[in-house]
Amino acid sequence: MAESRLQSLVGNDLADDYVRTYAPKEGRWSETWALFKGNFVKFVIINVLTLLFFVPAIVVVYMRFVYVTNLAAVYPFSSNVGMAIYTPSTVGLAERIVLSADLIFYSLLIVAALVAAVGLAGASYSVKRMINTRGDFAVKNYFHGVKVCYLNTVLPVVVFMLFLFGSIIVSDWAAMEIAYGASAAGPITAKVFMIIATVVVGVYMMWVYAVGVSYKVKFRYLLKNSFVLAVGTILQTVFMLAFALLPVWIMLIGISVPFFLVLGIIFFIFIGFSFIVLSWMAYAQWVFDSFITPAVAGEKEAARAKMTPKQLEAAKQEDARAEARELLAAGKSELISRPIRPIDVAAEAAILPARFTRADIAAAASARRAMEGEVSEYFEAHKNDKKYVEYNKLFAEREKALSSEDKKGKKKKISSEHLLR
Repeated sequence: MAESRLQSLVGNDLADDYVRTYAPKEGRWSETWALFKGNFVKFVIINVLTLLFFVPAIVVVYMRFVYVTNLAAVYPFSSNVGMAIYTPSTVGLAERIVLSADLIFYSLLIVAALVAAVGLAGASYSVKRMINTRGDFAVKNYFHGVKVCYLNTVLPVVVFMLFLFGSIIVSDWAAMEIAYGASAAGPITAKVFMIIATVVVGVYMMWVYAVGVSYKVKFRYLLKNSFVLAVGTILQTVFMLAFALLPVWIMLIGISVPFFLVLGIIFFIFIGFSFIVLSWMAYAQWVFDSFITPAVAGEKEAARAKMTPKQLEAAKQEDARAEARELLAAGKSELISRPIRPIDVAAEAAILPARFTRADIAAAASARRAMEGEVSEYFEAHKNDKKYVEYNKLFAEREKALSSEDKKGKKKKISSEHLLR
């Protein structure tokens, strides 16, 4: 069922500067682990490049923490004001401060996500390239990935951040309402609903992200195929997301245990983002290969995948030239290009009788050798006849037009004009 719904993805791989030349022969995860170990430095480079684009988001989160902490130290949550004559009401004050801060800083975080999407686009394309070529990567591939994948990356990132923003604001509002003494049923229900919606949309957006950076499809097919994959692999997807977000879990544990916070920071600086993207893209590629037959190129295409654009253009021209020669040769008739001895009715080929002896075989062989000699003599006698010379000259000129260089020694392209002049 899923195979038929994913037909729009077949043959639409987003691989502008490489050709897929590798498909795992062993288990997907053992191959991914081998890729990770064998290209660890490359993954560190990808992680550092991605981290640079996450700096605005990190700054926003840090500023929010500093802002709330400073207000908590200044506001009179437990102290008296005015020589113990008046004690201000602090009911719901902490919750209002948090809500106000979150409205400001999480709005800025959505803007920072636009920049972070640049890093995710480059990381996803680079990691996918390494998975499909078994480790081929250069820094320029990262920025090419930003160019071709940014729009398909920023969409799921912004949608998820909007739901995350709503979930946090609703949670803050629920805490404030409960602090004011309102009924807890409504606020808690709204909070739970927003959290569930954020998780569901997050899972769906991860598939929109995976499909968007892997295939060239129209927007409606992008959403449709992502939904099919998310629903069809929901259990595996939840498990893989839980595993891929391991660096995030370490950071969350670090809120209570400082050691894990330090460990999480170090992890994110060197390999955290690459680990998340590699885990998710390797899983997504496994799902794609399960429903779509992977188109893995042969040796010729593999060699071309390593060519520069100029080398690739030269190879294409040589292929066009070879094809033109084949077509030209197919149009050249042997019956016209060379003299062939006419059939002489008087000459009869020796035919063996139903019952023959060695003498009959020798006589037939001798007669055939004599006929071959006559054909050769006729060819030598007439090969310079004008009609044969002119015909062969015509094809020689056309073959010369297919040479790779013009009169000035410059490379020239193949066109129909070269064949006709």
